[in-house]
Amino acid sequence: MHELVGRIGALDPRAAEVLKAVSYFDTLITADVGLDGLLRGAAALSGTVAGAERHGRTSRRDPDGRLLDGTTGREPRSPVQPCAGGSVWLERDGAAHAADAIIVERLAFAVGLLDRRRDPGGALAIGIDAARTLDDRTTALARLRLAPGARIRLIATAVDAQVPGRPTAVLPTRYGILRATLDTTGTPPLTGRAGLGPWVRADRAPASWDGAVIALRLTAPSTPTVDATDLGAMLVLAQAHDPHAPHDDVRALLRLDARSAAVLRVLVESDSVRAAAAELGMHHSTLQARHEALTRDLGYDPRTTTGRMRYIAAALLQRLTDPVPQPPSAPGPVRPG
Repeated sequence: MHELVGRIGALDPRAAEVLKAVSYFDTLITADVGLDGLLRGAAALSGTVAGAERHGRTSRRDPDGRLLDGTTGREPRSPVQPCAGGSVWLERDGAAHAADAIIVERLAFAVGLLDRRRDPGGALAIGIDAARTLDDRTTALARLRLAPGARIRLIATAVDAQVPGRPTAVLPTRYGILRATLDTTGTPPLTGRAGLGPWVRADRAPASWDGAVIALRLTAPSTPTVDATDLGAMLVLAQAHDPHAPHDDVRALLRLDARSAAVLRVLVESDSVRAAAAELGMHHSTLQARHEALTRDLGYDPRTTTGRMRYIAAALLQRLTDPVPQPPSAPGPVRPG
């Protein structure tokens, strides 16, 4: 499908965006995502607020997934599409984008299916949604037979990575569509990459999900499972990070070419410049010159104690900032036509 989108995009960019939107919603529908997840997905895909009025209740989500007041949306609702029990729309400020119509059409279709099927992930999705009230979350978790003080954690995986026998929900996030799985035992049968959230009380489930998403982003082929608890104070730093507005230290790392980045890493990790030169197969004086150039580029000396701290923090945040590979099921906001 990804190759097909690429081939179509080379011939007709608008057709490619439409195909992305159709594929995106097909993924959400197949995963039995509920209304909130559908709105989060439509907002992330379109880059603007998505709303629905269903059975007399209005719900709105912005592109960051935040739940908005359903009674104060005065932005133009365009396009609007009727659906079973109400209507759905986007709140676009300005000219419509190329795929707005197909996004709303697929959103209406997906919302219309909600009355005709069960939503097994609905309770978990509400229970880990930080935008929901505490009462909403505890009521939803009660449907999963969880008391507010129960000890739980969330696991973040790719959509197609199922953890058998545990409640699960598929949710759009800033890093694409991910699967959330509830763990109460500490011994989940994991295969593939997984981010483990910290253990929390059930009524604090959103904090565990947030940590699980960050941990998943830090996985690698050599470390397919990352536990957010192992990050310690670095988790707080990661949670405060905005990948759309990274710190200057992170921007400096992003500007480095692959060779410079490798040299910098060895310089930071080695006991001395001579030891680093030996590991890199470089002459000591050549590496010393590279060290001085990197110090100028970074704005700090990465071999000092403070410099090492800044590098380690920036390198962690860089992994949360690098472009996310976007499969056809999770494209970025659609460009204007």
